Amino acid sequence: MKNGDHLFLVDGSGYIFRAYHALPPLNRKSDGLPVSAVLGFCNMVWKLLQDARNTAVGVVPTHFAVIFDYSSKTFRNELYAEYKANRSAPPEDLIPQFGLIREATRAFDLPCLEMEGYEADDLIATYARLAREAGGDVTIISSDKDLMQLVGPNVSMYDPMKDRQIGIAEVIEKWGVPPEKMIDLQALTGDSIDNVPGVPGIGPKTAAQLLETFGDLDTLLARAGEIKQDKRRETIISNAENARISRELVRLKDDVTVADPLGDLVLQSPDGQKLIAFLKAMEFSTLTRRVAEATGTDIAAIESAKIAVESGAEAHGPDVGAGQPQVRAAAPQPGNAGPATTGAGPAVTDTPQTPAMLATARAQAVVGATIERTGYACIRDLATLEQWVAEARATGIVAFRTETTSLDPMRAEPVGFALAVGPGRAAYIPVGHRASAADLLGGGRTDNQIALNDALSALKPLLADRSVLKIGHNLKYDWLMMHRLGIDVAPFDDTMLISYVLGAGTGSHDITALAERWLGHEMIPFKEVIGSGKNLITFDLVDIERATTYATEGADIAIRLWQILKPRLTADGLVSVYERLERPLVPVLARMEERGISVDRQMLSRLSGEFAQRAGALEEDVYTAAGERFTIGSPKQLGDIMFGKMGLPGGSKTKSGQWSTTAQLLEELAAEGYELPRRIVDWRQLTKLKSTYTDALPEYIHPETKRLHTSYALASTPTGRISSSEPNLQNIPIRTSEGRRIRTAFIADKGNKLVSADYSQIELRVLAHIADIPQLRQAFADGVDIHAMTASEMFGVPVAGMPSDVRRRAKAINFGIVYGISAFGLANQLSIPREEAGAYIKKYFERFPGIKDYMDSSKQMARDKGYVETIFGRRIHYPEIRSSNPSVRAFNERASINAPIQGSAADIIRRAMVRMEDALREARLSARMLLQVHDELIFETSEEEVEATLPVVKKVMENAAMPAVSMVVPLHVDARAADNWDEAH
Repeated sequence: MKNGDHLFLVDGSGYIFRAYHALPPLNRKSDGLPVSAVLGFCNMVWKLLQDARNTAVGVVPTHFAVIFDYSSKTFRNELYAEYKANRSAPPEDLIPQFGLIREATRAFDLPCLEMEGYEADDLIATYARLAREAGGDVTIISSDKDLMQLVGPNVSMYDPMKDRQIGIAEVIEKWGVPPEKMIDLQALTGDSIDNVPGVPGIGPKTAAQLLETFGDLDTLLARAGEIKQDKRRETIISNAENARISRELVRLKDDVTVADPLGDLVLQSPDGQKLIAFLKAMEFSTLTRRVAEATGTDIAAIESAKIAVESGAEAHGPDVGAGQPQVRAAAPQPGNAGPATTGAGPAVTDTPQTPAMLATARAQAVVGATIERTGYACIRDLATLEQWVAEARATGIVAFRTETTSLDPMRAEPVGFALAVGPGRAAYIPVGHRASAADLLGGGRTDNQIALNDALSALKPLLADRSVLKIGHNLKYDWLMMHRLGIDVAPFDDTMLISYVLGAGTGSHDITALAERWLGHEMIPFKEVIGSGKNLITFDLVDIERATTYATEGADIAIRLWQILKPRLTADGLVSVYERLERPLVPVLARMEERGISVDRQMLSRLSGEFAQRAGALEEDVYTAAGERFTIGSPKQLGDIMFGKMGLPGGSKTKSGQWSTTAQLLEELAAEGYELPRRIVDWRQLTKLKSTYTDALPEYIHPETKRLHTSYALASTPTGRISSSEPNLQNIPIRTSEGRRIRTAFIADKGNKLVSADYSQIELRVLAHIADIPQLRQAFADGVDIHAMTASEMFGVPVAGMPSDVRRRAKAINFGIVYGISAFGLANQLSIPREEAGAYIKKYFERFPGIKDYMDSSKQMARDKGYVETIFGRRIHYPEIRSSNPSVRAFNERASINAPIQGSAADIIRRAMVRMEDALREARLSARMLLQVHDELIFETSEEEVEATLPVVKKVMENAAMPAVSMVVPLHVDARAADNWDEAH
């Protein structure tokens, strides 16, 4: 690209949803395939290509690309797990059109770009920077505010719907700040659609005023105490970390390593025959004629391409449009008119002939497709409640859910309970509703409700009745709530977990997503019931009539989903996975959450003080290295000093003209011996530890139990790993002395000890078992240093006296292979040339050929079946394994290699957790399981029972795979007891 060239970057994801909502539903006549979004997209692209000179842009581009979101998961989810978590599933009739729109883009001979781990906006930011640095101009075809931070010299936006160009002046007019301050503005306002937290109560106008007064976000947060308005000042101070997190979420990455260089984006005239073949296949007669006239192509001479979505061909391309959860198109529902979508999307779901789909069809016939909200009941007297309980006990099945004052079950108070004894037969029992906030303060409650104790007395015989199956969705919350109220719910089924077992990796298992996917029903959003922002209320203040509709709908949907999904477990042969690995873990995790763990608040306070002092000392070191004082947290000031003043290498400017100061760049410069970047890296790490852990953890300590209660999430990762949140205890760093010191604050109560039991190299042991590697099997059997053995095998170096750097390289390869590491990735990790890294990997495969065979067989299984399996039969789906996009396909291949290993390790510790409580009880030990962190379990036990507890814990964990799987490599557990977590680990 050169001076005078002009690049158009089309926000393809935005185009899709604009096209979808701009046209009424349209189906292909020949087979009913929904195509309205495809038609709208094609019309918009054709108009842009034909009329760009006559629009507000006023120029014909020389370069052109259409850029799509790859999937719902990006690097931002690692920064903030709840990012875009509230996004609903895309409309069912849009799902089969995602892949067709990508085909349409290629039919126009336009670059169709997407990249795993990044949003379309990040690719747009990167290409905009590359084009600008090459001397070209850029027009971003979108009106999305998230992209306005990119506007500047040589970069503008164009809204095709309004034929309006958006430049610096237009951004200022709309938002009150220039483009370079849009990141800070969005960090303050947040985004409810994307679940970016921001600062509550700060809208765009207020944010703009604050930025005008203080200049930028860092200065605002540093000087927040100067804000005159009391409430605003307190809100900003208490939400400072949310603002910083939000800034990282909304900041677009402009340094993505893209696969397609700018030179590949040169605009080509479309091949008339190829484009018309596609348009004819889609049956777009009017657009076909226009294209034929413009390109001089004979329509009659062209056979239409067979776009055979109806026959199960892959309409490749993941869900798009700002990170929607990935959803497979369900078979048409009985009584639900609409186009057939069988086979739409990646062809990994069952065809209608399979036992699973037949079972589903039978269940759907029972459930019915029409869901009305008018027949739900509200139970306000004990006699009526007892009648419903009797009906449920006679039926033998009941869906159950609780409504409470908080999403934290350890702090929540019950407000009501919902029951469903069959599809459409549901009722709500209000027990704690209040008429207003005044009632809340006064302790009053609305009239005509059943007293809580009376309701519990009536419900307990039902919920504890072993002959009645209780059904819930994400039942762990309800189980813990009822356990706190003195009721153990059993037996039960959880529709979230059933869905997860059936389709891990295929989309969201949230009840709203499943209702749309399987029932074609849109549920009432929770936020619509409790409000948001200034209008947010707790559920006890929700009108009872409104609460009845919301709560009973949830119970009704749960029982309908159960009738659809439960038969699929048998049909797909997954009953044992659900019954042995998923369902029994619900009460185990709930009890762990209830127990919590003691935390030394004073220790955290001392650490915060120490970290603050050390951060202050580091600041002085930074000022000395820089030769002046500046705001360390300001990327602009830091970049100006590092690259503008000091001339350090590697400097590059972002879209706003600022120097880039990414963590990776600073770490690279620090590794090269530059003092200032090294000090900045140390300062950033220390301040993050302080804000994320030592300052934040005390806020999670329960006011009554004085313990910290994390929340564990099932059905949250494709491989079966359990995650934790509020707070996340699985990411406390242990590689640094500071991180380990944070673990010292997790302590045993007086007279007790903490026991840490950790699987040793479990994933490598699983690999040796699955891939049947003789050398690894023997090494583990002999108890030798596995990394030293690998180094000896590869490099011919004796184990005795082996240099540490040689062992380190072998360790990196051992663990890298498990994750399907590439030569590029290994080169970066070891700071060696890519050729050398590639030679290491090649030699590794030569020494351990079984590993390469395993990798190839895993990829082939994923391609053939759409999923891989753990050693216990858990299925992990990879619907994009056959994508035509090389980067998408490569990511899925790497993931399919790692998934059986990581998933099997996750299954093993799940089995250990399920068996542990019974084993401790049988041994008459008082030890209680408190935490699960990856491959580690944490217990608390009395000092007198430590010696008796350790062997029981080790035995259960080391034999967890038995008898289902006989491991050819022994599992090994290291177990220790100490006064705090760090010393026990």
